Amino acid sequence: MPKKKSPQDGGKKQNNPNVFGLRAEVLEQPITETLETNYMPYAMSVIVSRAIPEIDGFKPSHRKLLYTMYKMNLLSGARTKSANIVGQTMRLNPHGDAAIYETMVRLARGNEALLAPFIDSKGNFGKVYSRDMAYAASRYTEAKLTPICTELFRDMDKDTVDFVDNYDSSMKEPTLLPTTFPNVLVSANAGIAVGMASQICGFNLGEVCDTTIAFLRDPEHDLLSTMPAPDFPTGGEIIYDAKEMAQIYETGRGSFRVRARWRYVKGENLIEIYEIPYTTTTEAIMDKVADLIKQGKVREINDMRDETDLGGLKLTIDLKRGVEPEKLMQKLFKLTTLQDSFACNFNILIAGYPRVMGVREILTEWTAWRTDCVKRRVFYDLSRKKEKLHLLNGLKKILLDIDKAIAIIRETELEADVVPNLMIGFGIDETQAEYVAEIKLRNINREYILKRVEETDKLVSEIADLEDLLNSRRRIRTVIIGELEQVKKKYAQPRKTGLVYAGEVEEYSEADSVDDYPVHLFISREGYFKKITPQSLRMSGEQKYKEGDAPSQYFEAKNSDEIIFFTDRQQAYKARAADFEDSKASLLGEYVPSKLGFDEGESLVATVLPGDYKQHIVLFFENGKAARVELSAWATKTNRRKLTGAYSDKSPLKTLLVLDGERDIAAFSTEGRAVVFSSGLLAPKSTRSTQGVGVMTMKAKYRLERAAFLEDTQIKNVARYRMRSIPAVGALLRDEDREEKQLNLLD
Repeated sequence: MPKKKSPQDGGKKQNNPNVFGLRAEVLEQPITETLETNYMPYAMSVIVSRAIPEIDGFKPSHRKLLYTMYKMNLLSGARTKSANIVGQTMRLNPHGDAAIYETMVRLARGNEALLAPFIDSKGNFGKVYSRDMAYAASRYTEAKLTPICTELFRDMDKDTVDFVDNYDSSMKEPTLLPTTFPNVLVSANAGIAVGMASQICGFNLGEVCDTTIAFLRDPEHDLLSTMPAPDFPTGGEIIYDAKEMAQIYETGRGSFRVRARWRYVKGENLIEIYEIPYTTTTEAIMDKVADLIKQGKVREINDMRDETDLGGLKLTIDLKRGVEPEKLMQKLFKLTTLQDSFACNFNILIAGYPRVMGVREILTEWTAWRTDCVKRRVFYDLSRKKEKLHLLNGLKKILLDIDKAIAIIRETELEADVVPNLMIGFGIDETQAEYVAEIKLRNINREYILKRVEETDKLVSEIADLEDLLNSRRRIRTVIIGELEQVKKKYAQPRKTGLVYAGEVEEYSEADSVDDYPVHLFISREGYFKKITPQSLRMSGEQKYKEGDAPSQYFEAKNSDEIIFFTDRQQAYKARAADFEDSKASLLGEYVPSKLGFDEGESLVATVLPGDYKQHIVLFFENGKAARVELSAWATKTNRRKLTGAYSDKSPLKTLLVLDGERDIAAFSTEGRAVVFSSGLLAPKSTRSTQGVGVMTMKAKYRLERAAFLEDTQIKNVARYRMRSIPAVGALLRDEDREEKQLNLLD
């Protein structure tokens, strides 16, 4: 509880009436003090005691569960009901049985969440790759520890790790488990704390052991040569980029792509997906594919179903006739979680403090910690042997004159005086005398005496060897290497996740996925769009438009061509011809503002086919200025459909022309004047928001009306309107140079 401040301490005292009309005293407290006294302890508790794994690769919940099972003799004994295990674990972890059982499920072999599972399960434990497959209740399932857990608890009774009191001080529990291999890299782990998170991918056990051994022998060892990439229990394929992976190994942060594995069954014209990324589920994939089919973005699929059974995961896709499986899978990889990213954040608690570390730094910390475990074990053995040698040395003195010892014992009247009299008679300490006094009468014989003397000599040799081991870093390292070699020999499994080099992966291209054929594009003044095939155009009659509407632009193109629609709100919308349905001349076509989702009141001004984006466009504004901009200014690397700030907002856009070379352009004003000039007078700009340069100089009441290429106009007296420099006032149009001639009464 926060400490209440008195008014003298800086707290503000208020008297507020409560519902009964009585006045209650309220003391205000600074928010900084509330955070410091209440929030920070909670945050540290979550970080240290719940969400972030430690150097042994476990969170406290994992460790408490496994240690409870170890104490229940489930390492060598038979399976027991999971409910029994959960109940026993609550002696160490009083956070409710549901949380404990969920932890147990993830560690179980049946769930397939770990490369090296620690719980041998029987019954339904769900699947990590299924969102909806619920695991059975704890009263129905059974479990025991897997053989690899021997490596987690090896020599735990030899003081290799520290023990602390449990929450009610009724028993002891280990602070860490003395794992003989770097489990922190083998077991995938994820956790969200307060203000930080941890996401550790799993690596292949055999590769981790090989890498650790090589690292112990050479700290500069190339880690990627023995441990090229992570390994996932769900298999799949990693799209491998050596630089990307080296960055993750160095910093502990980064991401890489994982994709599913599939096969094509030619005779049945179907695709079977049998391994999926670790980050997704079968239900998420199925839902996304169904959504894509509903939206019309995937039309190559007849049916998709989940055929997962006891044999393993399998998603089956029935294909339509003529569909290329490779192209379809590239499309699904792009649009669904059949290809996904795994984000790494190797955040680990070291001595109670969270640290984000690269793989080499993790191995350094694990080696230092494991070295300390081995030293503690050696010191424990050394202490026990020294104690035994001490007892045998006392026995040796007694056995040199056994008759004297017997006489001392027989002549002692009180039992309590036996040990003191032996100490005085032979010059031994109390521990040695107690040991001698407990020897059975039947053991006082030559054979027993000789064996004890031989044992003494052996103990002296063993103690000397242990003392040398304790003081030799090289020998300690050899012990760790030997243990790692044994772990690899007993428990290593082949990699489950394959590697596909990024340069060999063919990425999905939206342009490749559409049927490509010639089309004619018609855009009307009011924004109606028609896409007509040549065959349909030959067979059709006159183009149909709404009353008051008329044709504005026409293009010969291909179905896969990209189109940019410029509007009167300084925005541009991108689409492909394939996005529009094939039409006929007798139809109005599709209304572009509705099709592309224009803002309310937004109208179409001009349409451009950018092609390879190597051309220039000239934008003519109402104020008489023109801007020549490289078309690449509107190119985007992503599939963005809407570009804001597509051109300058200083004046309304009137006309847009695409330049494929230097050409003569004619500009017309509302005063009836015209200017003809070469496009070479306009310097190209790379920014699309440029205001441009003046082309026509006009009085305040007049505006630039339109512009067109000279050959597309009715101007005959070109020399009259041609200007060598701009801006220019221009010349008044003669009747024969006007677009529309006046009809006389004789016509």
